[in-house]
Amino acid sequence: MIALSLADVSQAVDGALHLGVGATITDVVEGSVQTDSRLIEPGSIFVAKPGAVTDGHLFAPLAAERGATLLIVERLLDLPVTQIVVADAVAALGDLAGAVVARVRAAGGLRIVGVTGSNGKTTTKNLLRSMLERVGPTVAPRGSFNNQVGAPMTMLEVTVDTRFLVIEMGASSEGAIAHLVRLARPDVGIVLTIGLAHAGEFGDLDATVRAKSEMVTDLLETDVAVLNADDPRVAQMAALTPARVVRFGEYGQVDVRASAVLSGRTGTTFTLHLASGQSATVVFPVLGEHHVMNALAAASAAEVLGVAIDDIVAALEATTRAERWRMEVLGGKDDVTVINDAYNASPDSMSAALKTLAQIGTPGRRTIAVLGEMAELGELAGEEHDRIGLLAVRLNISQIIVVGKAARRMHISTINEGSWDGESAYVDTPDEAFELLRSSVNPGDTVLVKSSNSAGLRFLGDRLGDLFS
Repeated sequence: MIALSLADVSQAVDGALHLGVGATITDVVEGSVQTDSRLIEPGSIFVAKPGAVTDGHLFAPLAAERGATLLIVERLLDLPVTQIVVADAVAALGDLAGAVVARVRAAGGLRIVGVTGSNGKTTTKNLLRSMLERVGPTVAPRGSFNNQVGAPMTMLEVTVDTRFLVIEMGASSEGAIAHLVRLARPDVGIVLTIGLAHAGEFGDLDATVRAKSEMVTDLLETDVAVLNADDPRVAQMAALTPARVVRFGEYGQVDVRASAVLSGRTGTTFTLHLASGQSATVVFPVLGEHHVMNALAAASAAEVLGVAIDDIVAALEATTRAERWRMEVLGGKDDVTVINDAYNASPDSMSAALKTLAQIGTPGRRTIAVLGEMAELGELAGEEHDRIGLLAVRLNISQIIVVGKAARRMHISTINEGSWDGESAYVDTPDEAFELLRSSVNPGDTVLVKSSNSAGLRFLGDRLGDLFS
């Protein structure tokens, strides 16, 4: 964190300052801000965040022992360390992040990009970071730090030298993105897709649209909204923002587009057309044609921020995977390809992954889809799992292995398709799936492992990758 006095921090979080032994209000803190006591180093700030399972206050003594110089707490603790008592530790974390970003922005030079959407946030964030790093110091989230805790933690990493800040903004309810937008005040807001991911939390698609549109409704006239013109629900957000709109897509009237898209086992080749009229051929190593849209979104924002087309293309061509456990290509032994895409899953991303599998399979060899639960779909879960099972049949996937009771309807849907001459198997656990695959995968087969994170199939994908490496 940038250097702030204890008085400054206390004012930023609207808390009551209780000085530790020998401390004064002018003392400066500038260590890392952590909510995990195991990550505390001498000089760190520990935020005692209440959790669903435990309470951060229980770990405050360990944080103090490890050298924390400041605790942000919801109740005063019997510890000889300076503490700021606040009403809500998570809200205080956000307020502190907002204050830090505002100070750095006021010093001049910091540009901020917010990224949201039902699918593709992390991939787009990673691509954009790679592009912006070629121009200047850039801060972006580690992994999927995109909620009311993760986003502020990313914001707190900025320094006076930071030129670009990329924030991934997820939401579990209406108002969550609006809150993050108010804290960070993006210069560029990206909306990727609107789909059924987390439909169980939002209730319906209309609520999802309202939540995601919060990215652009509070932008200023001097800001830029980057919108996916191929998604009608996103495209209509152009009418909701006062900002300048840059549209990206593969179809219709757009500012940034891809043409001559050709997808294969080693990635996708396409021609990138920027809003400036410049174009270039891109050899994009990331597997899956659907990731071209993420590349377009990142390129749109990068061009707005002054990144040259050569740097944009170089960043895309240097990216070999979307992210750990996202369309990650493993294996290779006996020409067996394992695609580990089991970090998350929604109906849209599951469909895209299956279409990619069907598209890249080696002629004369089998395509095998190992599928687990799509979580957080609420009352739509049953019909959406049915739909994915039917899609796998219609794509003529050679074999389907469904893992776990929550995903069993996919298996039932496939075997009910009497015209299908493929095979579907159901197993209860990833271990059973591994044993089945170990004895049945043939040379040249292509295996997709796809599920939500909670199903745990990403580790099955890793085991298969090791088996065939």
